[in-house]
Parts: sequence; structure tokens; C-alpha cells
Amino acid sequence: MRSVSPPQLRLLGRFRLELGAEPVELCRNGQRLLAFMGLRGQVSRTVLAGTLWPEVTEEHARGSLRTTLWKLPRGEPPLIGCCGDSLLVTPALRVDVHILAQTALDVVGDRGRPFHAWPSLELLTGEDLLPGWDEDWVLVERERLRQLRLHALDTLAEILIGQGRTALAMEAAWAGVRAEPLRESAHRAIVSAHLAEGNLSEAVRHYDAFCRSLDEELGVTPSPRFARMLLERLPARTTPRGRDRLRERFR
Repeated sequence: MRSVSPPQLRLLGRFRLELGAEPVELCRNGQRLLAFMGLRGQVSRTVLAGTLWPEVTEEHARGSLRTTLWKLPRGEPPLIGCCGDSLLVTPALRVDVHILAQTALDVVGDRGRPFHAWPSLELLTGEDLLPGWDEDWVLVERERLRQLRLHALDTLAEILIGQGRTALAMEAAWAGVRAEPLRESAHRAIVSAHLAEGNLSEAVRHYDAFCRSLDEELGVTPSPRFARMLLERLPARTTPRGRDRLRERFR
């Protein structure tokens, strides 16, 4: 007996609902309703109607909600169920946002796992939540996911450096820089990886480039922590004269 694929809701990038591995077309209101429910899991009818149709009366908003629910594709179990005045998503629905969030939280919260258990970078990078959607509830969730991704990439780079996997650490750090070019923690990870490989000139060159970018964009300098990290992790072969030069430079 052939198994049926669970329903899938993709919110990273373009909205996509799949039932039985086949894409399903929804009207705009249906997409908005499923996206909101997919993110929240369970919501009261009042909150859902007021969020999706904020410019109309409560009665009109509830009517629009009923119409949109009626137009959703039928299935067993239904995508959206009822529990008193609340609506809830079927547990069978797989939402890519939750997979990403759990992956990032696992990285940030459990640093002791062996390397082979860590996720590939593809799970921590990729498209933003529903690009082009500008509702407030989307913007808030998009920023939450962005920050979670960035912290996970920082942590992953740090762990990989500690394990001596500097090339992979560099990939994680550069992914963070691409997402947020002026994020200091990502640049610190790149410099740290260079230092772990003994490439002092590349570490200093990257630090200098970051200094210029910060000055041009924001008119500020890197944190004292960044310069201190450089000085504390100088290769053992650095001569006393060289150390004095670098201390003067990064003071």
C-alpha cells in the first residue's frame, strides 16, 4: 500500500502548499490565512479575523474568515480544525519555517554534539519568509527568523573553528556576512578562522576592510573586543617587534 505524503506548507520564499506532493493553488486570502495559521499553530477566530482584515468591522472580518475557510481544500484530516472559538492547524502539516527555527535553536542551544550531527548550511541559509508580503505580522516573523539564522551561523562558525574545520567555519561566517554585511560577530568569525589557520596577514586585511566599511557606512569603529581578540590570538611565531607593532595598531 503506497503511503501518502503529508501536507507541506512552504513559507520560505514563494508561498506553496502541497497536498499529496502536488501543489495546490489558493486565492490570496487563503494564502494569508494558511500562512498566519502555519506560523502560529492555534489562533482565536477574533484575533485571526482582526489581523487579516483590520480595515473592516468585526462582523465583516468574521464573514471574510468564514468564506476563506470554506474555500480551503478539503482533506482528511482537514488543514484547519476547530477547538471552541479557536482554529488550529492539523499536526500533520509540515511547515518549513518550523524546521528552520528548530534547526537554528538546536545549533544555538546544544553545542556539545559531534560534528556529523550538525546541519548543512543549506538549512540555515536560503530565502526570507514570504518576500514581498508587507503585513506587520509577516515583517515581525521575518525579522525573528533572520536574527535566529544569524545567531545560528555565528555559533556554527565558532564551533567549527574549535573543531579545526576552518574551511566550513569560513562558509558559515560568510553566509552571515552576506545576510548582514556589517554584523561584527560574523566578521570576527572570519578573522578567527584565518588566525586558526595561521594566516595573520589575511586576518589583518579582513579586519582593516571591515574597519573601512564601518567607518564609511556608520562612522564608527569595531568594538574593543574585536581588536583584543586579534592581539590575544596572534600566532606563536610573531616576533616581539611584530607584537608591539600590532598592539600599537589595534590600540
